[in-house]
Amino acid sequence: MVDEYMECTTIPFFDFKNINLTDAIGVIISGAPILITEEDMNPYLEASAWIKEVSVPLLGICFGHQLIGLQFGSLANKMKEDRDFQEIEVFEESLLFSRLPRVIEMQEDHCEFITVPQHFKLLASSDCCFNEAMEHKDKPIFGVQFHPEVSGNYGNILIENFLKVCV
Repeated sequence: MVDEYMECTTIPFFDFKNINLTDAIGVIISGAPILITEEDMNPYLEASAWIKEVSVPLLGICFGHQLIGLQFGSLANKMKEDRDFQEIEVFEESLLFSRLPRVIEMQEDHCEFITVPQHFKLLASSDCCFNEAMEHKDKPIFGVQFHPEVSGNYGNILIENFLKVCV
């Protein structure tokens, strides 16, 4: 069972180092107002190289999802801007989507997408974005393009499911 009052720490992106994981049971990389197809991603990729070696469960949301993908070899592309709720179809079993229906509505806020990297499986898609959710095949690493943190009850369940993976 997930503790209703789990302690968390917010760390600015460029201040985070793998040593911050000493007492962590999981990590969430949030969204950010960064266009990965227009930005020099080298500083971000260098600062997040720890993703490939992370030893605790990891969830990437929007920019975090894209960053995980880039670390594992995804390609990034522009797409039509999407800043609304979308129906997302979940078609692959995953702990991240347990207790959720096969079609869920989640809030989007992006204009780019990534391909599914090697060693990941595609979990969910929408009419607007092919890679809405992915999971590493061997490690507890998950990415979602949408924003569960502002998507109401279904988003809360998804985050709670991730926390259950952590404990």
